[in-house]
Amino acid sequence: MKRRTFLAAASSTVAASTLSAPAISQGIRELKLVQSWPASVTYANALFARLIAESSDGRMKIKTYSAGELVDAFEVFDAVAEGIADMYHSAEVYWRDRSPAFEFFNTVPFGLTSIEVSAWMQHGGGQELWDELSANFNIKPFLFGNTGVQMGGWYRKEMKSVEEFKGLRIRYPGMGGDVMRRLGATVVLLPPSEIVPAMKSGALDAAEWSGPNYDLASGLHTAASYYYYPGFHDPGNANSLGINRELWNDLSASERSIIATAAETTLSRVTGYELNARMRALPVLLKEHGVQLRKFDDDLLRAFGKISGEVAAEVGNSDPFTRRVYESYMNFRRLSREWVDISERAYLNARDLDFPYDG
Repeated sequence: MKRRTFLAAASSTVAASTLSAPAISQGIRELKLVQSWPASVTYANALFARLIAESSDGRMKIKTYSAGELVDAFEVFDAVAEGIADMYHSAEVYWRDRSPAFEFFNTVPFGLTSIEVSAWMQHGGGQELWDELSANFNIKPFLFGNTGVQMGGWYRKEMKSVEEFKGLRIRYPGMGGDVMRRLGATVVLLPPSEIVPAMKSGALDAAEWSGPNYDLASGLHTAASYYYYPGFHDPGNANSLGINRELWNDLSASERSIIATAAETTLSRVTGYELNARMRALPVLLKEHGVQLRKFDDDLLRAFGKISGEVAAEVGNSDPFTRRVYESYMNFRRLSREWVDISERAYLNARDLDFPYDG
């Protein structure tokens, strides 16, 4: 939807439903949160709303609208920027047409993992760059959870070589989608709620969305049999909370502190929630639904990696500001790799050695 058309439609929706941003009644501030996800994605928003209500003694309340209820999945950014809604829960990759820099605050192929993203954002200068970028669009951003390494996608057939991707109709967002295009695939970006119908109709041959828990809930296993890993394109998918900046500036210092603390708590708990949910959902897909788990072979991963580096560099050098973000991100990636090699990677390799431990 074009921006002007969206604003006219959204204004009509607000007038028709008597929604105002924000609504204040009897000393209670009611904030509208719109998300890009279907109604089945509830944990983060429910937790955030509870934390806000408890911390404010009921003076602030959050009402969540799933994709399509107030605005469509990819319209939440404009809705919040214009004050049609107060907050969004989404992924910054969807705003790449506003600025390519937004992609670095979501996920980058072969980029930072979930804990690395948090470290860069909180201690490596990432948040300051994100604030600077989003201020141009009347948004105050926060990290709002991380799904960790996602899966590589659902395919109707086995993918054994780069040639298999030529002509493939696939749903892959952001830079990961750019990688697929360079392999000859036709990339289509659909909202999560539309993926399964498109797969079943034959409009798509393959698609990725998230991980076993959400993929299971959405029914992707009913549309394709082969489930690939690792999700090279999405090693640390950072979800975002975007707040209308005029609203943010209008809040008291204590209200801003309540929201910021609730967002940080949500980030921490959602990250743990996703790990727990994914490791429990995968056996259900494999054992109860007969899904065929496959690993991209090393030759494919090397090809993905080479193209990913080229894509990230091209996106990162799109304009002077994006170059600043890219250089900060890549410098953090280099430093982290040196440490991870002798910490997490070394430990995980040691844990996989052949010795008796858990009976």
